[in-house]
Amino acid sequence: MGADKWRNPDEDLPRDFAERREENYRELRKPLDPQVFVDELREQMTTELGLLNDRMPRLSWLDIAERKSGAIRLTPAEAQPEPKNLRRIKGEVQHRWGVVPLIDMLKEAVLRTGCLDAVTSVSGGGSLLAEVLAVRMLLVIYAYGTNTGIKAVASGGHGHTEDELRYVRRRYLTPETARQIAIEIANASFAARSTELWGQGSTAVASDSTHVRAYDQNLFTEWHSRYGGRGVLIYWHVEKKSLAIHSQLINCTASEVAAMFEGAMRHGTTMDVEANYTDSHGQSEIGFGITRLLNFDLLPRIKRINKVKLYRPVAGEPDAYPRLAPALTRPIRWELIAQQYDQMIKYATAIRTRTASTEAILRRFTRNASHPTYAAMLEVGRAQKTIFVARYLRLRDLQREIEEGLNVMESSNGANSVIAYGKGGEIMQAREGDTLVVPSLDRLGSRATSSSRTSYSRSSAGRARSSFPISSRSTSSRCRCDRAARLYRRSGGRR
Repeated sequence: MGADKWRNPDEDLPRDFAERREENYRELRKPLDPQVFVDELREQMTTELGLLNDRMPRLSWLDIAERKSGAIRLTPAEAQPEPKNLRRIKGEVQHRWGVVPLIDMLKEAVLRTGCLDAVTSVSGGGSLLAEVLAVRMLLVIYAYGTNTGIKAVASGGHGHTEDELRYVRRRYLTPETARQIAIEIANASFAARSTELWGQGSTAVASDSTHVRAYDQNLFTEWHSRYGGRGVLIYWHVEKKSLAIHSQLINCTASEVAAMFEGAMRHGTTMDVEANYTDSHGQSEIGFGITRLLNFDLLPRIKRINKVKLYRPVAGEPDAYPRLAPALTRPIRWELIAQQYDQMIKYATAIRTRTASTEAILRRFTRNASHPTYAAMLEVGRAQKTIFVARYLRLRDLQREIEEGLNVMESSNGANSVIAYGKGGEIMQAREGDTLVVPSLDRLGSRATSSSRTSYSRSSAGRARSSFPISSRSTSSRCRCDRAARLYRRSGGRR
């Protein structure tokens, strides 16, 4: 179990790469000729460094000079003013809908999207009626998504016993099923959005990890030195309109860069991810190198930017970019990139086609830092990071864009803590399947609330059906579950 993480990195490469070489290059949108790739990357470096050098006198927020603390001094951007109509919008939403229970938002999302069509019996056949299964699935999802637990939800007076709910959990609600339900809700949310209200579809996501406390008896519980406590890490990807598109459970010692790639490439939704905002963990050179090979932009928040060094695109030109000289360092080793270009494409293809996990590849490379392909990826990353930093220092709008994206991520973490309010947010499930299903159901709860907001903005019927004058943390009552079952039966399992 897991022994492949210790194997030779060369065994990660796809076996049919030579036969499908042109197809693999085309999928990654990379030229077959390594010199074309090198020339394009070098030209972008030259352009961005030249623009930064020429516009330095007009950049009041930037100063580059020789200092012991670091050459680059960047003044943070001022806080953006609050939109004029924001308070009025919040007030109108509160007046029109008031407090809407989470269970009702979940029910509306199920009825509008037909996402429970993804539910199939683990053993191959089920005997429950569709409307009964729908109600019990809603209750189980609510139990895990809010972390209140099946026992507490079973006492809600809805006519379904604890044993019946646990049976549905074991037989129907697998981690794969929970992920598929969440994907269906996300896709329906994207399709339902009106461009007049929500604007054009976003191609950027923000990602970060959240430390969730867990009981000692949980098999996944680990002690995390940074957070100073026991628990598990959940890594999230959230698009700019606050909809979570991917979540995964990772080890406390796992590479967050690898988790970022996993979510950006394998979220499973219809969203086309072209850029990823990350916190300071995303500023690694290997991260920049792999994202360049995989064709999406890495946009991290740069920690200790005063210490960042910019690489030179060409050797033998010490007088180039005189205003940037204190922050410049050695030239990029283009000959190494050209020499290892085909091997780098092989590893990028391995990540794209999942012949090996990004986590396993990075772990083996970092243990063998002298591996020539890893060294070439680092050079590509240094070139790409130089391009990004030069653009980041020059463009105030880019700095604000990254901060806004990461603020959405922080707000999403706050919303998750409200949704998963049970037991103080501490995961108590000790079985592997129960723990693995929690991230998907937390994500499902986030998506259900977003899906309901999207649907309500386009449907007066949704507004009428959502006005239940009860607490947002109350468990579903018998009448609401029976009503959900009737609606589900009338719709044939679809909206």
